[in-house]
This record gives sequence, structure tokens and C-alpha cells, in this order.
Amino acid sequence: MADPRGFLTHRDREPQPSRPVPVRIMDWKEVHTAQEDGTLRRQAGRCMDCGIPFCHQGCPLGNLIPEWNDLTRRGNFREAIERLHATNNFPEFTGRLCPAPCETACVLGISQPAVTIKQVELSIVDRAFDNGLVSAQEPDWLSGRTIAVVGSGPAGLAAAQQLGRAGHTVVVFERDDAIGGLLRYGIPEFKMEKSVLDRRLVQLRAEGIRFRTGVTIGGDGEDDLTLAELSERFDAVVVAVGSTVPRPLGVAGQQIAGVHPAMDYLVPANREALGAARGLDAAGKRVVIVGGGDTGSDCFGTAIRQGAASVTQLDIRPQPSTDRPEHHPWPMYPLIHRVSESHEEGGERVFGVNTLEVLTQDGVVTGVHIVDGERVDGWFDAQAGTERTIPADLVLVALGFTGPDPVIRTGTTLATTARGTLARDEDYATEQTGVFVAGDAGRGQSLIVWAIAEGRACAAAVDRYLTGTTTLPSPVRPSDAPIAV
Repeated sequence: MADPRGFLTHRDREPQPSRPVPVRIMDWKEVHTAQEDGTLRRQAGRCMDCGIPFCHQGCPLGNLIPEWNDLTRRGNFREAIERLHATNNFPEFTGRLCPAPCETACVLGISQPAVTIKQVELSIVDRAFDNGLVSAQEPDWLSGRTIAVVGSGPAGLAAAQQLGRAGHTVVVFERDDAIGGLLRYGIPEFKMEKSVLDRRLVQLRAEGIRFRTGVTIGGDGEDDLTLAELSERFDAVVVAVGSTVPRPLGVAGQQIAGVHPAMDYLVPANREALGAARGLDAAGKRVVIVGGGDTGSDCFGTAIRQGAASVTQLDIRPQPSTDRPEHHPWPMYPLIHRVSESHEEGGERVFGVNTLEVLTQDGVVTGVHIVDGERVDGWFDAQAGTERTIPADLVLVALGFTGPDPVIRTGTTLATTARGTLARDEDYATEQTGVFVAGDAGRGQSLIVWAIAEGRACAAAVDRYLTGTTTLPSPVRPSDAPIAV
């Protein structure tokens, strides 16, 4: 069992160490560094081994957190990675990219700083890779059934690996030139180096998963396919194409040169970090980012690394308190003021403002006109006399995503919901026999941990559809929790 006095002996929360700001903004390498072994084991020892571990409720994957915390405290990383992989195919992704709802549900967090669950998770899997503890898990037998997975993001990869381990032959189709979905080109290198993705793909390939890039479902290219063609060739199809249509700014000037959706900026910037020529360039420009979420934060750090003259991020929400609000009691995920690694690097954040117009001169962006206020019953109540203009040369719109790409929807002829997502039932199945939907394509914009959980659950549903039963775990159903955005 865990050290019964660990949380009393070590009351301080010691976060993951980071490289100094002046150093890290000069390159694209990951911000964080590995935690020293003694510190890691001490932090893992703060876990209380609760009778009812609410961290399980906070995690959609149902990670066995107290178990691998105690194994880490004891230095038993071989068994720790086995416990971690039992519920999570890709802890190296969630350990870097998940906002850790498990930590806000930590029982210790009621009276002390929560256990550094995310850091322990990441340390376990990185040590496992470094020490050769991650190997291929090939199936004992082959079922003779074939499955196409459309999309190679976290949901698609999780579904593919689970189905491959169940003995099915799986082919993953990706429209880009490399596997990974937004993990490849949507997540900045300074948050997750792509070598982290590539080492996991080595395992998937060794397990028999096949990958085909440059194939768009519904496209008109030579190698493109329709859903009907996939359904004819494969026994089942899993559509995991994500939610990639950007929500528009919706104000005058949004179509002017110099105003771009966040991903139109981040994708070429991530290619640049991998050695390609620079795409949209923030160097020497006054950059304004509209949207206060993680994607906006990614744009923030990217612009700083490109040498922007200034970076300003606008958030329509008022600045939250650093303390948990009363209407978000434990163990809920609270709306509090969070400072990302990118925000530590410079620039400015402006809260409680609405964008009224993008100002231009001779067809070029010159500024963003804003006003103070607050949202009331879904409407923004502007404060009179607070209108002002922020100078800008480049405006990046990071207001989230509204659904799958229309090309995908056209190529699949699948029914959609009122929210623009692909319709499915409680077993992830669409109206078309043998076609299933997992991840953001059906759920809407959400967290990476939900994408992996849905990929695993959808795989169990597909296995059951093909064989009549399944031994694969099914952690969640589409209706298990509200959408997280």
C-alpha cells in the first residue's frame, strides 16, 4: 500500500521543471525537462491511496492512478508502465497535452495542492521507452476480419491499436503526408516533439497496423476513396477525422489578408520546426490572437519563437480567480486562472473583451477594435466608453472548431447532428451498417483524453459487431459526460 503519511511528510507540490524562458524561446524543443528521480518518487508518495479515488472519476480513461503512483514511489517502473498501459494506449501524449482533470478531482486537493498525477504519468512512460519496456503486443491469432480507420489522430490510433490487438487486420488512412493528425502538425513542437509520436508509431507498425497517407475520404485525388469504397473493401470502418472546421470570427474585416484561422498558422509553423520553410511569418509583426484557449496559447508561443514584435491574446471571459469558485466545487474541473508555458514567455493577455471589427487600410490589417464587457445569458453586455483599438499586423482566430471537414462529410454521406458532428448511437454506430464514429468527429471539440477513451470504446463496439462479443475494455459511451471545450 501507499505510504500512509506521505502526503503529510511531503506537503509541497513540486511541478515539472522547465527550461529557462530566454533559452527555450530560441528553439522549438520541448519546454519541460525530466524530473529528478528522487523528486518524482517523493511526489508520487503524496498519493493518499484513497478508499474512493475520485481521480478515477476525473479521468475518462479510468487510469489506475493510485496503483502506479505507489509503484513509482517504490521505483518499480516496470510494473508501473504495465498499470498505465492497461487503461491508456498513449500516456506520453496525455502526459504532455491533457489538462489533467484527474488532478482537480484529487482528494488531497481538498486541503493541499493536488498530487502531480500528470507528471508522474509522463515520467513513467518516458522512462519505459528509455529503458526498453515498451514493446509490440501482437495478437495470439488473426480473426480474418479487416477494418479501415479514417484519421490518424489519438482517437483513430487508439481504435486501431485496440482492434489490432483483438486480432483484426487494420489499415489507417490519413489525408496528410504523415501519420498523427493534429498530433503531427497541430501541436507545437515545444509542447510535444514529434519524435515522441514516431516512437509510438514504431510499436503500432510492429503490431501489424498498416498506414496509408495522402488519402482523403471524399476527395477527388488519384489515391482518394469514398466511404462506399471503403465499406466494400473492409468489414468495418471507423471514422475518426476529428473536428477541424474553424469557428469564424464573424465581424467586419475577417476576410482581409492578415486574418487567419489558428491552424492555418500553426500547421506551417510546425512544419517549419521540422525543417520546412517558414509559412505564415510573425517576425517583427504585432500579433493579436482572438480566443483564450489552448489553441490560442499555442499560437502565442509560436509567435514568440518566430520573433513577433508583440503578442496579445484576447479572451471574451473575465479573468478568473486563482481559487476554485463556489459554483465549481471539488471534484469538478474548475474555471480558474491558468498560466500556460507560452504565457510565461512574454506578451499580454486581455480578458473580458469582445472583438467588434478588424481594421484595415489598403486591404491590409492595421488593428483590432475591441470593447470591454461581460457575457450575460449568452450575450455580450458591452461597457459603454471602453471601445479601443489594438494595433495589429497579423490576426489569428482561435475560437475553436465546429465539426468535421465538409469534404469528409460529403465523401461519407453520413447523417449529421444539429451541432454539425457525425450522428451515431450509444455503440458509436452510424445509420450505415458497419460504419462507426469515434472522437471529436462525433463528440465535437474535446480533450485528447476523451479522444483516446472514445477510440478504445469504439474499438470494443466494432469488435463486438464483428464477432458477437469482445474482451476489449469499453471505458465510455458517447453520452457519458458533457462536451469539454
